[in-house]
Amino acid sequence: MIRILVATDAWLPQVNGVVHTLREIARVAEPLGATLTFLTPQGFPSVPLPTYPDIRLALALPGQVAARIEASRPDAIHIATEGPIGHLVRRYCVRNGLVFTTSFHTRFAEYLSARGPIPERWTWSWLRRFHNAGAGVMAATPALTAELASRRFRNVMLWPRGVDADLFHPRPGADLGLPRPVFFTIGRLAVEKNVEAFLSLTLPGTKVVVGDGPARADLERRFPDAVFLGAMKGEALARVFAAGDVFVFPSLTDTFGLVLLEALASGVPVAAFNVAGPRDVIGEAAVGALDQDLGAACLRALDLSRPAAREFALGMTWERSARLFISNATRHALLPAVAARVQTVGA
Repeated sequence: MIRILVATDAWLPQVNGVVHTLREIARVAEPLGATLTFLTPQGFPSVPLPTYPDIRLALALPGQVAARIEASRPDAIHIATEGPIGHLVRRYCVRNGLVFTTSFHTRFAEYLSARGPIPERWTWSWLRRFHNAGAGVMAATPALTAELASRRFRNVMLWPRGVDADLFHPRPGADLGLPRPVFFTIGRLAVEKNVEAFLSLTLPGTKVVVGDGPARADLERRFPDAVFLGAMKGEALARVFAAGDVFVFPSLTDTFGLVLLEALASGVPVAAFNVAGPRDVIGEAAVGALDQDLGAACLRALDLSRPAAREFALGMTWERSARLFISNATRHALLPAVAARVQTVGA
């Protein structure tokens, strides 16, 4: 069994795409011959991130992190995030001459610039320095890999995402008991998710928001006609997906958006801005409407085929995602004898 240590500042009880992706990869990787262990903020003192109290920053010492790495005896090391845990593991690897990979999940340059007078070029420079110390950086879409390469990130590797098509599937008769059509969005309610752009639209039927976050109270106050259902997961979340008519993805900066695949697997067409994240997921397939006019996209999406949406999502599996992750994470890190086993896993 190939042992991969994944260092991540994003972990339970957080609910976000990074945590969900890592948990799914761990679940699928074991039958493929690889086991993932996680070095997370759990077990360390921590403090909440300002404006994001559910995200905790670990107050770990270098020696504590080194002990955890050495106890896990990994064949390969992957750093998923650029927070305190990620930096301490990066430092350990650099000082000890260990090969590691990273992944790019969050557009911090845009997020920080939206919150204060921090030039995007400063943040991009910091991110480039962080990731270029590794053997390669993984990105979710072809457009993002091309962008990172153009920004002088070295050895950018594609790592697409997947969807649990057994949980997210069409459910005939699913209904929220609200006037139709139901336009809905799901995700963290924070400024960078651009939920206001959706709620500001004039649309027939009902607008539904699933999720929680620092912007929720303000959005509920300003948009009283929308229905806010709070955070949901599992079967309850899957039923909401299946009961909607159009899934609206208003983010301008997300690098992928797992919820896009979950909507499509549920047989629900997508409406989004014509930007890199949704454009890379959907491409030219007639399962989503992409437009700089989000309202026009919402109305066009009503006419798209629900069976086609489901069929499209079935090609996006977590097994394929896990195989590519294992191959990327171990490509430069393993002894020849172990590398031969990786070729089988990644086949």
